[in-house]
This record gives sequence, structure tokens and C-alpha cells, in this order.
Amino acid sequence: MPSCQLEPLRESLALQTLYVQRSNQLLIWILQIQGMPYGNCLLLSDGPINNSTGIPFFYVTPKDNTVADLLKNPVASLTLPEADGNFCRKNVIDPEDARCARLTLTGQMVTVPPEEVEFAKQAMFSRHPVVRKWPRSYEWFFMKMNIEHIWLQSWYGEVSAIAVEEYLKAVPSKG
Repeated sequence: MPSCQLEPLRESLALQTLYVQRSNQLLIWILQIQGMPYGNCLLLSDGPINNSTGIPFFYVTPKDNTVADLLKNPVASLTLPEADGNFCRKNVIDPEDARCARLTLTGQMVTVPPEEVEFAKQAMFSRHPVVRKWPRSYEWFFMKMNIEHIWLQSWYGEVSAIAVEEYLKAVPSKG
């Protein structure tokens, strides 16, 4: 996999962090305890609208098989399509089209520690107010991804590895 040439991709990298900021949901891939790969859609937020972090947060229930498996094996892969890029929007191209970029984050899904729960609440509830009304009997809690690897796939499958530190530096401005 080619390494990312940072300067030419600087604008592109900033755009990729916007995928996380502006995405409402994503596809998460896990390896089920039964040994088969499995995908599921989850709501996400990387912070309140005026405080984007680039770190995906989730409001989940242990009653969801995906979450039950993640609690046993936390390795996951998150894929976000180009949601708001100029090329695909201006050319009226579906985000799934091979000319539109995709961002894949891989890492460990972890329960949000107590000192971060208030931020996770603000992050999720500000972008998805309806989740406040979800039935409490489902034992909802917050998870986040500790990102370990990032890949940017663009233009018919070309893939670039992006350093996590560079990705986090490129997070859109606050406010």
C-alpha cells in the first residue's frame, strides 16, 4: 500500500476529516465471534458540531449483536463515503461511485471512560437528538474508536495510508 504524500493530499486529508464530521452514519465491519465478517450501520458523531475531533463516538446497546461481539473482540473497521466533497457533489455522482473517495478507519472499539462521557453525550445528542428518546431498557452506552490505521481510497481504488497524527491535525476548525 503506497504511503501518503502529505503535501499533495493536504486538501484531500482535510476533506477526509470532514467525512467523519459530516457523516451521520457509517458502515462498521467486525469479525463475529462465530468467525464470519459482519457489517452493520451505526450512527456516529466526532463531537458537537462546533467541536469536531475526528474521533468517532457511538451510542450503542449490548443487545445489538455487533456490540456484543465488539465487547469480546474490539477490532473494527469503519468506512465512510465522500459525503460532501466538491467533485462528487458538483458532478452529481453517487458517493458509492469509484471516483468518489472513501475513508476507512481501523482500530479498537472501546467503552468511553467516565471522564469523557459528558463530551460523548454532547457529541451524539447534538447531532442525533432523537437518540435521547430511545428506550432506556436497552442499556445504551457510549463507545469510541481508538484509531490505529487510516486509509484513503480514491479514484478507482488508489489507496493511501495516512498517519493518525496527520489525520488528527487536519480535523476541521472548531466553530
